[in-house]
Amino acid sequence: MTATRPNFIFILADDLGYADLGCTGARDAYNRPADVSPNLDLMAAQGMRFTHGYANSAVCSPTRFALITGRWQYRLRGAAEEPLANARGDKVLGLPPEHPTLPSLLGAAGYATALVGKWHLGFPPHFGPRLSGYQEHWGFHSGGVDYFAHTDPRGNPDLWHNEEPVEQAGYLTDLLSRRAVEFIERQSTQRPFLLSLHYSAPHWPWLTRDDEAESARTRANGVHLDGGSIATYQRMIHHMDEGIGWVLAALERQGLADNTVVVFTSDNGGERFSNNWPFMGQKMDLLEGGIRVPLLARWPARIPAGTVSHTPNLTMDWTATMLAAAGVAADPAYPLDGVDLSPVFDDTGWTRPSDLCWRMKHREQRALVRGRWKYLRSDGVDFLFDLQTDARERANLARREPEHLAKLREAWENWDASLPAIPPEARVYKLYSHNDMPVASA
Repeated sequence: MTATRPNFIFILADDLGYADLGCTGARDAYNRPADVSPNLDLMAAQGMRFTHGYANSAVCSPTRFALITGRWQYRLRGAAEEPLANARGDKVLGLPPEHPTLPSLLGAAGYATALVGKWHLGFPPHFGPRLSGYQEHWGFHSGGVDYFAHTDPRGNPDLWHNEEPVEQAGYLTDLLSRRAVEFIERQSTQRPFLLSLHYSAPHWPWLTRDDEAESARTRANGVHLDGGSIATYQRMIHHMDEGIGWVLAALERQGLADNTVVVFTSDNGGERFSNNWPFMGQKMDLLEGGIRVPLLARWPARIPAGTVSHTPNLTMDWTATMLAAAGVAADPAYPLDGVDLSPVFDDTGWTRPSDLCWRMKHREQRALVRGRWKYLRSDGVDFLFDLQTDARERANLARREPEHLAKLREAWENWDASLPAIPPEARVYKLYSHNDMPVASA
C-alpha cells in the first residue's frame, strides 16, 4: 500500500537566524515587524511550530552529516571539520558512500529520492549525492555559490544535474525552487517520494534577485563579504519564501498536500545580518543563537493545525521521524541516534527522552541541554543556565548550583566518551580572512 505512505519534503535554509521569519519575530532595521515570510508563516499556522528546534551543529556541514545519517555527526571523520571547506579531491573528508542514509533507506523501500540544492558533504568523484542514495541531484557541492554566476568562492563553476555541469542563467534561489516544483509535478499518488530542498539562501554573498550587476562587480574584486544590509538579507529570505510557496502550491495541484510531511529549518544559527533574538551568539557559537533555529512542520493528515511545541529536539530527530512514518527500519549496523518525534504531534508537552549534546573544536566548546537546563563550556569556562528564565544566557548559575553543574558535566563527558575523539588534525575555519576567503585556523 505505497499510496498510504507519506511523502517528505525537507527544506533546509542556510545560516537563517531564529527570529528571521515573521512567525518567529522578524523585525526590520527600524525594529518594526517585517513581512518577510508569508508562505512560511502560513505553513506554521497550518501545522506545528517548534520553539526549541536545535541544529545538530553551529556550522553547516556537520549538521548535514547528522541529517542524512540520523546519527551523531561526530561518528564520521568529515564532520570534525568546522565546516567542511574546499576539500576537492580529498578521499577522506566526505560522507562514505557505503554509509546508510535517509535517501538510501527510503529508496530501497520504494521511494523516489531527490536532492535539489546544497550537498556540502564531500566532493566528487569520491563523494556525492548520487553515491549516497539520492536518485537525482540538481544543485551544487560546495558550501556556498554566487547566486548568478553559480561559482564557488574560488571561482569554480558549481552547478550540476547529477554528474553533468549545468549552465543556466538565473537567480539561484529561483532556479532551485523551480526545479523542486518540476520534481513534484513528476510525482503521483502511486509512489511516495523524498525531496530534500536545501537552499543556499540566505548565506552570503548577499544578493537579491535584482542584484545581478552587483554580483558581477563584486566577483571582479573578490568574494562579496564587504557589503549587504538587513534589507538585502530579508529580501533574500522573501525570495526563498516565495519559492516555498510555489512548492506548496505544486503539492496542492498534484493532490499530494494532505499526506506530505513538509519540514522547514536551518542548518545552524544566523550570521551577520540575522535576527537571533532573544538569544546571544551566532553561527560557530554553542550559545543559543548559534544552534537554536526556526523549525516548522506541516502534515495535514497527521499534525493538528496551529499547534506549538516547546520540546527540545535536534535535526537528526527528523531523520528518525521520517523513517518511522514510512515504516522503514534503520540499518542494524548503523543504529539511529535521532529520536522519533511523532509523539509530539499528539501531545505538544511530550518530552524527548535523551539529552541534546554538542562539541566543537572552535574555542573548545561543549554543550548539553536537558529540559530547561543547559551546561556550556567555552574557552575553558563552565556555565550553567536556566533557559526557561534566562534564554539570553546572561546569569551563570555554576557557583549557585554546583551539584547540578557537576551532574550535567558528567553526562556530557559520558556522552563524549561514547564517540570517536576529534582528530588533532581537524581544522576550524574562520568565517572571514583578510582577503575575504574562508581559511583554516588551528
